[in-house]
Amino acid sequence: MSMQLQKMNELEGKRILVTGGTGSLGQTLIKRILSGEMGKPAQVTVFSRDEAKQHYMRLEYLHRDTATDDVIYENWRDVLNFRIGDVRDYPALVAAMRETDVIFHAAALKQVPSCEYFPFEAVLTNIYGAANIVRAVRENELPVQKIIGVSTDKACKPINVMGMTKALQERVLIEANRDCPNVHFNCVRYGNVIASRGSIIPLFVEQIQKGNEITVTMPEMTRFLLSLDRAVDTVFEAIRSEGRGLTFVPKVAAAKITDVAIMLMGNKKVPISYTGIRPGEKVHEIMVSEEECFRTIDGGDYYVILPVLPELRGEGDFTPALTGEYSSKDNNLTGDALRSLLETSGEEIRRFMATA
Repeated sequence: MSMQLQKMNELEGKRILVTGGTGSLGQTLIKRILSGEMGKPAQVTVFSRDEAKQHYMRLEYLHRDTATDDVIYENWRDVLNFRIGDVRDYPALVAAMRETDVIFHAAALKQVPSCEYFPFEAVLTNIYGAANIVRAVRENELPVQKIIGVSTDKACKPINVMGMTKALQERVLIEANRDCPNVHFNCVRYGNVIASRGSIIPLFVEQIQKGNEITVTMPEMTRFLLSLDRAVDTVFEAIRSEGRGLTFVPKVAAAKITDVAIMLMGNKKVPISYTGIRPGEKVHEIMVSEEECFRTIDGGDYYVILPVLPELRGEGDFTPALTGEYSSKDNNLTGDALRSLLETSGEEIRRFMATA
């Protein structure tokens, strides 16, 4: 089998655990895994603490018509499992990981204001959760081969609790490559997922539909924007890699939030109200800092940040891909390019824009 084919079948026959599997990214990731595009897995386990979300996710799959669905979930009933558990709970994680080859760690507290009001809750989930995964691998003879941690642009030069805890989550997972030589730990870091639960664009759509004013924090506010599928592409790029201690950052577009609001309005003119910056919020997001850019290499559609610890980075020569930070304030999309990005981000938003 060629190396190219091996990489396309990275998940063939693998037993996969997705923490936070009922979240927006988790559900899209599981759908893509079950499609077989990375090989047919032996088992996919959704690990999360919300029994209601698991229940409705299970019902969604039960009601799929595989004759007409865009993805054929062949034998998914024999493959897809649901497991109630919390990444804060070490014994629950160990039990879930005993029959796991690959872990996608997407469980997190990710709402910026919530983390500001309850910072230690964010510490427990985002930092201790990652530490529990590492501890489980280190202290038990588990079959785990690869672990991918899902991070955020807010982890780069963080000013809010969510970003601070995710930055430490990255370090906990990347550093684990020293103590767990038989396991590959890598991370992905990306910006705002356009249609994810709790993100700004579904809020704008709701406000426009109701005829309410659109609430934007500041006219200057910018954000990186990518679809859920592009986020999953980044996760798959990380799982294909034979490297260890790497952080994958997609090369994606950015836009002013005000321009996004205006584009979503279409002909439905709705007033915009500027509410002021929220606790812990940045005006511009950064995905690669000026300190990180000197150990960042070009990976085609991705930037790849090499580990901060020199013993993990190795001594090979490399050419930095950046000379400065990778920030959402630069190269903002407008007009047709922004419309095209929004229309390709999800069926619900595409239908809404068609009627706007």
